[in-house]
Amino acid sequence: MGWGSRCCCPGRLDLLCVLALLWGCLLPVCRTRVYTNHWAVKIAGGFPEANRIASKYGFINIGQIGALKDYYHFYHSRTIKRSVLSSRGTHSFISMEPKVEWIQQQVVKKRTKRDYDLSRAHSTYFNDPKWPSMWYMHCSDNTHPCQSDMNIEGAWKRGYTGKNIVVTILDDGIERTHPDLMQNYDALASCDVNGNDLDPMPRYDASNENKHGTRCAGEVAAAANNSHCTVGIAFNAKIGGVRMLDGDVTDMVEAKSVSFNPQHVHIYSASWGPDDDGKTVDGPAPLTRQAFENGVRMGRRGLGSVFVWASGNGGRSKDHCSCDGYTNSIYTISISSTAESGKKPWYLEECSSTLATTYSSGESYDKKIITTDLRQRCTDNHTGTSASAPMAAGIIALALEANWKLGVFGTRFS
Repeated sequence: MGWGSRCCCPGRLDLLCVLALLWGCLLPVCRTRVYTNHWAVKIAGGFPEANRIASKYGFINIGQIGALKDYYHFYHSRTIKRSVLSSRGTHSFISMEPKVEWIQQQVVKKRTKRDYDLSRAHSTYFNDPKWPSMWYMHCSDNTHPCQSDMNIEGAWKRGYTGKNIVVTILDDGIERTHPDLMQNYDALASCDVNGNDLDPMPRYDASNENKHGTRCAGEVAAAANNSHCTVGIAFNAKIGGVRMLDGDVTDMVEAKSVSFNPQHVHIYSASWGPDDDGKTVDGPAPLTRQAFENGVRMGRRGLGSVFVWASGNGGRSKDHCSCDGYTNSIYTISISSTAESGKKPWYLEECSSTLATTYSSGESYDKKIITTDLRQRCTDNHTGTSASAPMAAGIIALALEANWKLGVFGTRFS
């Protein structure tokens, strides 16, 4: 059974379906596929041939899918935007074209951000007001109860601050105008896949739903000594964002995101994945798998793109991160969490694919992570493995500055 397989009971309610219903509590919840009016098509012959075929069958060729050669994004305006049935119109004959090697109607995929909702040190390094409260930076000065020091200040003392390293946050956008982000913002590391433009600014609403990416970005590269908010782990790194979670997430959306500008972006940080409900087995589909492989093989001028992934928050639901094809991929660095107390957080998922752990939230009495927030604000309430992954991305940025030639697998053990 492949990633994203779904169960169903077609036809009449026969004995097998009755048994399936009786045992439903032990089986994954059935989900209906939602098909879009977007297709991914692999066509030999280049862009002119792709345009010719698109026009012949009533499609619009939106363009190449990320950095995937010969893969094109086709759109069909006369097909229903969202349907539980795959398209069967005359345009489906496109698969019979000799130059069409592969075609996939895009299906909406549910992706969940990996934070969660919740019902003074003496260091004088920086003038940023939240700096003294960043407990996970001060584990070695005996002012906070955290047990293990991540040695970030040690790297800074050696002169490593992330300079010339580019990190991109794959999420719901980043607030590029935030005072703590604008200094290090990199437009070449940013785009809006949801809106099909180059501006990753999040969509604002009353609930600040799209705060997630901005919070992750601040952990990595918030500017230092600007008298505002906080300090990023790699505070001289360049930071970008790919807005891709604020809309239908399909294989094509994910592939475009993880393959965005791979010769410019060095590290991609993702704090999302399939549902952490203990019932879902899902992972990257064909386009995204190809994008991962291409990135690791050819990204960063042949040294390999680094993909950092949050391991998930499904511990209370007995979710297992080995059933998550993103964290379990050989192409990603899976990051888990430990609390200020040094204990396992209640949301922790334990599995063999986890390669490292950084600090994050824990019980109600444990402190959480301080970072940038929407509307040019700060927060001391960033949580879950969502906070751990960008923390690791910042640390890896320091390592790459120290040794630029570290390959993908070298970063796992640096």
